[in-house]
Amino acid sequence: MFIDISSAQEKKYGQNAFGDYFISRRHAEEGRVLAVLSDGLGSGVKASILARMTATMLLGFIEEDMDIRDAAALIMNSLPVCRVRGLNYATFSIIDCDDEGRVRVVEEGNPDFLWLRGTRQILAPYSFIESSSFPDRRMKLYNFEVLEGDRLIFVSDGVTQAGLGQPGYANCGLGRQGLLDFLKTRLERQYTLDSLRLAIHIRDLALKLSPNQKAVDDISAAVVHFRNPRRCVVFTGPPFEKRRDSYYAQAFNNFKGRKAICGGTTAIFLARELQRDLAVGGDSRGGLPPLSTMDGIDLVTEGLLTLTRAIHYLEIDDFTQADAAGSLVRFLMGHDIIHIMEGTGINLANFDPSRPFDFEIRRTLVKKLADVLQTKHLRSVRIQRV
Repeated sequence: MFIDISSAQEKKYGQNAFGDYFISRRHAEEGRVLAVLSDGLGSGVKASILARMTATMLLGFIEEDMDIRDAAALIMNSLPVCRVRGLNYATFSIIDCDDEGRVRVVEEGNPDFLWLRGTRQILAPYSFIESSSFPDRRMKLYNFEVLEGDRLIFVSDGVTQAGLGQPGYANCGLGRQGLLDFLKTRLERQYTLDSLRLAIHIRDLALKLSPNQKAVDDISAAVVHFRNPRRCVVFTGPPFEKRRDSYYAQAFNNFKGRKAICGGTTAIFLARELQRDLAVGGDSRGGLPPLSTMDGIDLVTEGLLTLTRAIHYLEIDDFTQADAAGSLVRFLMGHDIIHIMEGTGINLANFDPSRPFDFEIRRTLVKKLADVLQTKHLRSVRIQRV
């Protein structure tokens, strides 16, 4: 199974920093994903520091092979209580899961997570871990196995308390049941939603329930979806050996998944080898060359300029742009395993005699693209140089 994990957040209105912090890491060699959602006391910079420190330390402990139970207990027993409000300085949820469907979760102070199989809620068994330092503090430890298609939903109390004091939600806000009802309705309409889209829907719901749609608390939603991986291939740059153009064109054409081309020269050689018409679009947006079309190919863009802009959009989490780079970003984010065929031949369209190793520019861009997809968006990226 592939673990599709993503989050969406909103700061408390009027604050410059997020009081919640979400961090996740994929360890591809272990088939394992680790994540922590922490909610710092209050809001603003102080809450941000508390949440970031808590989440980062927890993740670091677990990555250093400390047992999740011991890591959580260490933090639970160390976090002080605010003297004025009588609340923990930070709460947290830890997620440790692998490709085989084994899941461990530890929760301390955050709303209980939701486990959905289709639109049906599954209740996971748990045990308590008592604090040795604070008599009223304890954690829930879950250990269970999921099936393909299952989802886990984690939120901060900015979601479950959204709408508090508003008509219809005056007593307790949206609550866990309200969130569950919303998720069932949303997934009945669009069951194939990826984790990012579903997390955004949860965040937007909490904002909608806020007075004047201005968050009265930090809002965070994280979604983990266990499913079959979605694969795509991106071909950018002509092959090094022209005599092997036909071989690589057929390998690209036979790939089992969706296909994209980045580069005019690349598109021309593939159109020639695959004997297909290439039509250049006329709608140029954002200062980038327009999209092109080719039968059997899902997306065709210009190369270096579009890749550069797409990397920027991925770095700042902007998935809304209407230009060619925005189309490329949405294509990439719609897949889990991304195979990049990177041509190492000289692109005569961009060749500069004073810079004979022009292909190094493309190599640098491809590496940056792979890095941001892997580290920030937890995609699996494979680069094949041809």
